[in-house]
Amino acid sequence: MKLRTKYILFVLMLHLLTLVLAWFIFIDNKVYFIIAEAFVLISAAIAIQLYRQLVLPIKMLMQGIEAIKDKDFNVKFLTTGKLEVDVLINVYNQMMDELRTERTRQEQQHFFLEKLIHTSPTGIIILDFDDRIQQVNPKALQALGTDEKALVGELIGELNHPIFSHIKALKSGETTVVKLDGINSFKLQKSHFIDRGFSRNFIMMEDLTAEILAAEKKVYGKVIRMMAHEVNNTIGPVNSIMQSAMKTDQLWQGHDFDLIKDALQVAMDRNQNLNLFMRNFADLVKLPSANKQPVVLQKLIGSVVKLMAIRAGEKGVELLIDLPEAPITILADEQQLEQAFINITKNAIEAIEGKGSVSFAINLKERKLTITDTGKGISAGQQANLFTPFFSTKKDGQGIGLTLVREIMLNHGFEFSLKTVVEGQTEFVVWWG
Repeated sequence: MKLRTKYILFVLMLHLLTLVLAWFIFIDNKVYFIIAEAFVLISAAIAIQLYRQLVLPIKMLMQGIEAIKDKDFNVKFLTTGKLEVDVLINVYNQMMDELRTERTRQEQQHFFLEKLIHTSPTGIIILDFDDRIQQVNPKALQALGTDEKALVGELIGELNHPIFSHIKALKSGETTVVKLDGINSFKLQKSHFIDRGFSRNFIMMEDLTAEILAAEKKVYGKVIRMMAHEVNNTIGPVNSIMQSAMKTDQLWQGHDFDLIKDALQVAMDRNQNLNLFMRNFADLVKLPSANKQPVVLQKLIGSVVKLMAIRAGEKGVELLIDLPEAPITILADEQQLEQAFINITKNAIEAIEGKGSVSFAINLKERKLTITDTGKGISAGQQANLFTPFFSTKKDGQGIGLTLVREIMLNHGFEFSLKTVVEGQTEFVVWWG
């Protein structure tokens, strides 16, 4: 039962009881009875007036509560001139002003935070209480190569992208650096914040690719220059002495030194091979800036196929071309790009055991070239080190080929990837614009 109903019933019962008592007490004296009735009526009038004064603050309070429930902090009341009511009104109005100010401040902070997250150069993934993805900023989407719809609402541990396996293994407050495909490196940091009394995690992804590639190039460049200097300073004089000895007939007259001469010749050949070996490394360090000129992509691929046809035929590998008829012109350094494609095609042919194929296909809509081979594929362990200097999957490999491909692609500003998509299908993809 409401308080208002209780009050009305109490007043009615009290006045009815007074009327009944007045009837029995003053039944013989009509004057006193009329006076008593007048007092009852005055009392009723006063009760009604008190009721209105008491109920008014409650009504105003209820209206204020409804406004707060609706989050409408603009509702304020005017003073009535009654002390008790005005005190309540002043307190309410002051509270609404503070709530409105606080909401405005929170909205401004929220807007600033959203803007900061959206424009941050660091990828940010925010999780809900159940470790489902709630928000992903554009930088993180770019790094993951997907759209927001494919991630929001998904459990972090159920997504297929390799970076999420590293994120799942992280504990709050931990940091790790991962290299996904031999090219792109990310610093992952997991942390948390308190939301409504409960902990929520978020992940920051910082792209370290440019810094790591620059550091790698600086280090291996210094090593190669030092090695080349020492090798050349040694090989040059040694070969000169051996050549002089080979050409001095007086040293060999009257003696059977054919075995020694043959050994000297072998040593000179080995020195020449070592010199060529070091020159290959030096070429990697001395790679000039790309001299970009209009290049017809189909013509460039055709040249690569012609150059590699004999090697492919020797291994029983078929070279397949699926290119648009209309010429596709790109801006590139023809010699550098041709060398990169030759290295990729050579590796693809060597990866095929027995018969197989290497195919070249262009997707004009996505502006990408795909070189696909049916070889043994790339293992997970090899994937992370593919383009690392001096790393090779071959027993006698030097680790130069893919490193040169990486430098040429970066030299052109082209995005690229090399991975085994399914068993027996490895793809090198380059996006030219």
